[in-house]
Amino acid sequence: MSTIVDRPRYDCALGGALALMRAMRRAIPIVHASAGCAYNYYIGGGPGAGYLGGGYCGAASTPSTNVTEREIIFGGEGRLEEQIRATMELMDGDLYIVVSGCMVEMIGDDILAVADHLQDLPSRLLAVQTPSFKGNAQHGYDLLLEKIIRSYVTRQETKDEKTVNIFGVIPGNDVLYKGNLKEIKRLLALIGVKANTFIGEGETLEDIQNAGKAALNIVLSDVYAPRSARAFSEIHGIPYIRETMPIGFLQSERFLLKAGKALGIGEESVEKALESERDIYYDYFERIADTYNDIDLQRYGVVAADSNYAPALTGFISDELGWIPHLTMITDQVTGEEREALDRRFTGFASGLRPAVHYNASASALRHYLAGSWERNRNRRYYEPLSPLVLFGSSFERDLADELGFPLLTVSFPVTNRVVFNKAYAGINGGLALAEDAFSLLVAGR
Repeated sequence: MSTIVDRPRYDCALGGALALMRAMRRAIPIVHASAGCAYNYYIGGGPGAGYLGGGYCGAASTPSTNVTEREIIFGGEGRLEEQIRATMELMDGDLYIVVSGCMVEMIGDDILAVADHLQDLPSRLLAVQTPSFKGNAQHGYDLLLEKIIRSYVTRQETKDEKTVNIFGVIPGNDVLYKGNLKEIKRLLALIGVKANTFIGEGETLEDIQNAGKAALNIVLSDVYAPRSARAFSEIHGIPYIRETMPIGFLQSERFLLKAGKALGIGEESVEKALESERDIYYDYFERIADTYNDIDLQRYGVVAADSNYAPALTGFISDELGWIPHLTMITDQVTGEEREALDRRFTGFASGLRPAVHYNASASALRHYLAGSWERNRNRRYYEPLSPLVLFGSSFERDLADELGFPLLTVSFPVTNRVVFNKAYAGINGGLALAEDAFSLLVAGR
């Protein structure tokens, strides 16, 4: 029997595709769906992504067929062709992408055939089927990215041995995606590698078109973008490695060593490139060391986050903050094979500690897991509570944190209690930002 997900932490496949297009400069979505589908994504996804906003062609400006009863009965392909032509006339872009909602897929509208029929139009046109019954936002992101890789990226026989593509980070779903990708690019530049992230600062559709010249793809996820990784390998002959989003110096070092090995860059070169970064990083931690010991800033840590953040956050809590990782709940729906890969991320911490790890997408599940993770106080004279504790989660955990009296740091979608511009928790600089935010929670009332 299927379980009921209370307040899901992800959008539908259409939402994932729209999120990717919102982050691609001069890519224009054309939504073939019922009235309100595109705007509903904005209402749910925009505020939850640190108030991301709709962008040039998002929110109420999203081009959409807004099909009604007439199209449902008689078919909406004619309405779609009309909308495509109108969008190209009114919206200034270089790539137009048709994405579909549930209703038009259920009645059998063929958006791929309509797009093929209109290939003589002056602008490039793609189409991807993204109804919600195909999957969630992570799947929609992967479907669209795969289509771009197969139909838009130029095949190039000659590869640049010091260029890589970065993907697996879903804009909006990762509230800090832009700052995180900026830091990942900076890290790779330390070892002389240029990174193309598709959706980072200053990147264009031309960068996406030229992605076929990369020597390696780095998927910053154990779960996301499997189809896209295979498509790059099959169509463009580019191998890929998977690595979690690195947070802090230790994970960043591991990330660069793995990337360097795949690119033929020796360990000595990587370590040399990190020498000054190591000194700068730990100098900041030295600043807080006396206070950490004097007022005892060690805490239990509980994490409720997606599969990209949960292992990295837990490792950072354990090995760099020196806290006790008590419990981690991964909020993605994952397969058995994906779960095995994620479980391995929780072994081998330098602290020797390992939290209890659970998988559940429901917003109410963490309360249940916490209650079962610690023996209750049954009016005993001496009792050691699960405290003090810091909760790393989403805005869904706010009520639980308030009830139990734990400080909450929102890191995973949805994040509605702060506005996010270019903040990052990834990499070396991101680790410092995360530590600063975590310690600030503890001294905020002083």
